[in-house]
Amino acid sequence: MDHGGGQRSYSSTRGLQVTSTFNRPAISRRDLALGLAASTLAPGLAVAAPKAAVFRDVVADAPDWLAKPKGPVIIVVSIADQRLTLYDNGVSVASTPVSTGVPEHPTPRGVFSILQKQRHHKSNIYSDAPMPFMQRITWSGVALHEGHVTGRPASHGCVRLPKAFAERLWPYTRMGMRVIIAEEDARPFEFSHPRLFTARPREAAATVPPRQYAQAATGEEPAPEPPAPLAFPPGPGHVSMFVSRKEGKLFIRRDFAPLHETPVEIMNPARPLGLHVFTAMELRDGGSVRWTALDMPDPPAPPPAPRPRKGDPPPVPVLAPPPSSASEALDRIAIPDDVRNALASVIHPGASLVVSDQGFGKETGKGTDFIVLTR
Repeated sequence: MDHGGGQRSYSSTRGLQVTSTFNRPAISRRDLALGLAASTLAPGLAVAAPKAAVFRDVVADAPDWLAKPKGPVIIVVSIADQRLTLYDNGVSVASTPVSTGVPEHPTPRGVFSILQKQRHHKSNIYSDAPMPFMQRITWSGVALHEGHVTGRPASHGCVRLPKAFAERLWPYTRMGMRVIIAEEDARPFEFSHPRLFTARPREAAATVPPRQYAQAATGEEPAPEPPAPLAFPPGPGHVSMFVSRKEGKLFIRRDFAPLHETPVEIMNPARPLGLHVFTAMELRDGGSVRWTALDMPDPPAPPPAPRPRKGDPPPVPVLAPPPSSASEALDRIAIPDDVRNALASVIHPGASLVVSDQGFGKETGKGTDFIVLTR
């Protein structure tokens, strides 16, 4: 896990929107004293120059970033822009520069969720370095946390946040909340589709009549019991769904624990589906659900081409078919009706569906949501 870098003090005032400027910090009294002492001992020796400029938090009014979220929250990190954007109920409410991993220790790209939160955390890899306001997104050591931010890659893989932003973000997030890390910027947008899930209050469990046994005198066989409909246990836990073209299945987890899986039919299975994240924002009257969609702009890197043998003609490049749009991807996926009916009882704001050509990422395991890595 990232060690958090050299910690800096950041000036901040009350408020909510974070913008960033460059500031050249003043020479500290200690540095000035050392410099004067050095010039006294060795005439002509210059006073040490101030340290390099760093990003400072400047917090101003931002009425959209409230004390509590209006709805489900999504974090999007753009590696190219070195910027984090916070979306609340589908609307961008705050943004800040960040520092992600250097090339030797890159920040993974993909779909993650918050797995653990610790206000006062120390790295168990880098000499107990402090990582305040740590929000873990992989068990292998990647997290969002307060750290030295320059607006350039500088970490060991974590996403460093300015002090005021990290502190302000801490009470705003919840376990299971989605974190998207992409090479280019990605934005959620309002979305509807007839194959997305609807919601309904959990109905009382249907009672199955007791088996009726025929009288022995008649010699009739007892009538078979009808199969019980598929139903998921009630509860408020975070529901996450994942459709994998590679596996040909729908996987469902609640509170990071497996709940159900089922095969699904995918039309034209050789064509990529793309990587799409659908999030339930609001339950409406009549069972309809307000959804947003987010398309990941950077697909997985293609496998390396085989090395040609001497004398072979140069390989002809094969262009892969483009991935489906969010609507096209859902058009191609057929989920069994009994699973849809069972999900209707547990869908809630914040529930999400990830559609991917890949299987589980290596980070997906016990105590995680579905983690899909793109690189």
